[in-house]
Amino acid sequence: MLYALLCYNDEAEVFAWDQDQDAAVMARLEAVQQTLDKAGKLGPSLRLLPTTAATTLRKDQDLVIDGPYAETKEQLLGFYLLDIDGLEEGLAIARDLAAANPGGAYEIRPIGYFRPGKALG
Repeated sequence: MLYALLCYNDEAEVFAWDQDQDAAVMARLEAVQQTLDKAGKLGPSLRLLPTTAATTLRKDQDLVIDGPYAETKEQLLGFYLLDIDGLEEGLAIARDLAAANPGGAYEIRPIGYFRPGKALG
């Protein structure tokens, strides 16, 4: 079954990391990702640009707003697409990623196909 593993953190903190700090976290995450890839469980994983680059369309008002529209202290910074057996496996993967990446939270959510398509790029 497909799951999305959504990565939340305080973007002010994450985007304030210097190049060495960022590279160290990314290297630790890469180690976890390689294990998942070899097991055939890892799909695309994406790192989102800061929310200052976001634009939001308010559906109920047809209103376009610069930036995100979330009232939280942590922002969605990226996500993984996983092909796993269930929630328990998703939690184990989230724990491995959390050990590699300080702070924030991971949300594990099953995916229902809306419109399956081919990979881009």
